[in-house]
This record gives sequence, structure tokens and C-alpha cells, in this order.
Amino acid sequence: MDRIDWSDPLSAGRFIVRNALAEDRVMDDVTTSSLSVHPGDSSICIAAAREELIVAGWFLVEQVFSELSILAGKSIQSIQSIIPDGYTASEGDSIGCLQGSADLLLRGERVALNLLCRLSGIATLTGKYVEAAAGTGVEILDTRKTTPCLRALEKYAVRTGGGVNHRFNLAELAMVKDNHIAVAGGSGKLHSVMLRIKEKGIPVEIEVDSIDQLKKVLDEKPDRILLDNMNPDTLRAAVRVASGSGVYLEASGGITLENLREVAGTGVDGISSGALTHSAPSADIGFDWGIR
Repeated sequence: MDRIDWSDPLSAGRFIVRNALAEDRVMDDVTTSSLSVHPGDSSICIAAAREELIVAGWFLVEQVFSELSILAGKSIQSIQSIIPDGYTASEGDSIGCLQGSADLLLRGERVALNLLCRLSGIATLTGKYVEAAAGTGVEILDTRKTTPCLRALEKYAVRTGGGVNHRFNLAELAMVKDNHIAVAGGSGKLHSVMLRIKEKGIPVEIEVDSIDQLKKVLDEKPDRILLDNMNPDTLRAAVRVASGSGVYLEASGGITLENLREVAGTGVDGISSGALTHSAPSADIGFDWGIR
């Protein structure tokens, strides 16, 4: 098996698709193998939006049927994207079209739809967050609260919806949280921790939950500061305290679509939300069938 690049949606996607098809035992599909389907029969499937959504993940549909073609020893005739990733589909719109053996289409449809619906749901929710912050200059950030092994795909969906990816993994950026400080021996140890991280040449973000903590942390000159669970008034105060420092200020915790606009107006640089990935509902997309 090829080496997986866990930050690349294409590389991670191939791994996920192969294992999803194996999990579903697509070549042992009892129902499909019991149908009287002539090998030369051609069917058409239209992926149709059942609600308004932002499309994300069509390349995974292509990967599903490419991999399935190898397993089955026969190819899909055509796979066509109609509404590209990143564009909005209205209820009833055709997102894409597949033509080929009904046998192949039936075996792969659920895996293909599961992935397409999951990523489109994340992109759609992200788009709502981005729209709520429009005009403020604030970035909408995701987190590491992703489905194990699906991070590259889910973060791709966030980008597709207009959001910005936070760190992909623990090696990309050092985030010093209260748990790290507790294990290190208390706030008095922060300076030595920062020195060791900076020796590695890795950017640093520090979590704070009060203005007093923020003032102390600014002396360490981190690249970013996470303002955790602060109300809008406290966030505005934090922005004033950090003014001129050049530190990126990220608000997080307790942020919803309802209060996001107010938080975005406090002057922070970014708003992060785990809900973009861990709480996004799957988009409603179905396959409409026809026989040619």
C-alpha cells in the first residue's frame, strides 16, 4: 500500500475508500448478486441535493468507483461533476451524474453517498459560520475535534465551506493548554517550556482564560493566544491589552451561530469551533436512478 499523507485529502481519501469498501463487503453484496442484471446493461445515477447545501467531496465518489472498478474488473462508463466542490446546490439540483453497470453502481452507492453527504454537511455548516462573520475580517477556524482518520477529508470540507484550517496535528504547532502547565508544575514553569519549544523552531499558541493570564503570557511572545470561554466584554478587553503585540488572538468556547457575530465584532483575529466537524449534520443527498 502507498504511504499515506494524512494531511492530503486525496491520499487519505484513497485509504478511507479502500477500507470503507472492504468494511461494506461490496463484492459480497447478496442482494445485488441475486438480481438478473445483464453485464452490458447501463444505468444512470444522478446525485441530487434534497436540500440547499455546499458541495464537498465529489472526488471521493470518483475514488469509490475507481477502486470498485479494479475490484470488479469492469469500469464505470462516466462520472461527471455538475456542481463543483465549493459551490451551492439548491434543493432538487443535480450535483453529478454516473453512468455504468447497475451492478457496480449498486455496490458502491452507499459508501459514495456516506462520504459525499458527510463532507458536504461540514462545508455547509462552515459556510453558515463564515456568512455570520462576513465583513468583520475574522477567520473561521476548525480544530482537531475530527473523526479519527478522516481529518484530512473533514478539514478539506471546512476549507471548501470558506473556513481556515487550524493545525493538522500535534507536531505542526505547539498549543500550551492548562493541562500542560499543570503537568509541567504550574504557571511558573511556562517560561522554561516556551524556551524548549522555541528551540525546536515550532510556532506556539498559549491558552488563557482571564485577562491576568493574558498579561503574563504576552511577555512570552507566543505566535498565537487562545482566549478560552471569554464573554464578548472580556474579549474586547483582551484585544485592548494585546494591541500592538502582533499576536494572533483566537476566541474559542461557547460560540454558536447565534452569538458568533457579536464575538466577531470584538476585534479578535479568528474564531475556532469544534462544532464545524464534530457536530455538522450530514447533508441530504440521494441517488436518482434511471435505466438506459
